[in-house]
Amino acid sequence: MMNSQFKKGIIEMCVLELISHRDMYGFEVIERLSEDIDVNDNTIYPILRRLTEQGYFDNYVESTSMGAPRKYFRITEKGSGKLTEYKTEWDKFLKGVSRIMEEKAK
Repeated sequence: MMNSQFKKGIIEMCVLELISHRDMYGFEVIERLSEDIDVNDNTIYPILRRLTEQGYFDNYVESTSMGAPRKYFRITEKGSGKLTEYKTEWDKFLKGVSRIMEEKAK
């Protein structure tokens, strides 16, 4: 079973990545992530809140034709920098794990 802190870090990177492509509202982020990763709103909304508080996202509200207005998240320049940092660390991590997993018994 994957360590929950490790998983949260990976999910945080994925949230930054998704919103770097286009502005999204919370439920939309959850729907997209849950196509590939086991997540729920108890995981994602706190991440969205924290990333906004840290200055990685701005948000704005847009009305909808039906239902309540939606709060959209938009990545900031600081958020783009953090995403680049995450991707670099993730790439190094994956390469290291691959080298270890492919290592032959000595």
